[in-house]
Amino acid sequence: MELNEKTLMRDVLVEFLREKLSTDDETVVVDADLAKCAGTIALEKEFPDRALNVGIAEANMAGIAAGLSSYGFKPFITSFGPFASRRIADQAMISICYAKQNVKIVGTDPGIAAELNGGTHMPFEDVAIFRSIPHVLIYEPTDVIEFAEALPQIAEYPYPAYIRMHRKNPPIVHPADFKFDIFKAHALREGKDVTIVASGLMVSTALDAAKELEAEGISAEVICSPTIKPIDAETICASAKKTGAVVTAENHNVIGALRSAVAEALVENTPVPLESVGVKEKFGEVGKVPYLRKAFNLEVADVVAAAKKVISRK
Repeated sequence: MELNEKTLMRDVLVEFLREKLSTDDETVVVDADLAKCAGTIALEKEFPDRALNVGIAEANMAGIAAGLSSYGFKPFITSFGPFASRRIADQAMISICYAKQNVKIVGTDPGIAAELNGGTHMPFEDVAIFRSIPHVLIYEPTDVIEFAEALPQIAEYPYPAYIRMHRKNPPIVHPADFKFDIFKAHALREGKDVTIVASGLMVSTALDAAKELEAEGISAEVICSPTIKPIDAETICASAKKTGAVVTAENHNVIGALRSAVAEALVENTPVPLESVGVKEKFGEVGKVPYLRKAFNLEVADVVAAAKKVISRK
């Protein structure tokens, strides 16, 4: 499929799953009554025996997927982020992960991307939940180009994985010929004064912040880290060693996700000052993304301010 600014991220997922269902009889898709939102409803019509809807029963969805995996199938399960993390936490831990079942979990509309669904549907803790479980790969796509590169690699990962997927179309930051290694972070912009490590929809925000900082004579290196577990400590620490200061930017609680992973890598390898942009001691609320960015301090100005503050601490 053609990938451009109009391509929805969920369409990339559906096209990938369609190809897998067509070529691999062991691939199955399990939804919990949100297939229309995820776009996977089209697969139910094309593959009625292997694209299943279990109704509003997310824990059952996880259990069914674990059972299918135990018989050699390769399940992908999809739901809104809070239902694919908080609601199935025990089933994900015991039935899927502890039992070593190869289930891929897709949680859509992470953080402020939940918009008008409001606080109950706005997961700021989903990465923290899965990051504490052994062997789970956690990936948050940056744009559709990267996502298309990542999905085949995630499908081949032999353990469970959590994909934190924006359903719609965040800005494209990668070139059309971009080649992605799921286990590597990568520099989108070189710099020498401060490192900004970002994930998800905060990557484009970090790039905009770097431009503003450049206008003020500050050189910011922007590291895109879509895979939060395992974190690419080598790339991040090499940048930190060069710049001497780090800012993390994420659409998640600052506890337990990107900031925590980066902080752990730095303290173990390259101790430097760290500031963070993310959600701090707040629950979600109803609103559109521009309003929510302001409410949760996820704007370009917040990244700029954090960069200046951390530089002052060097």
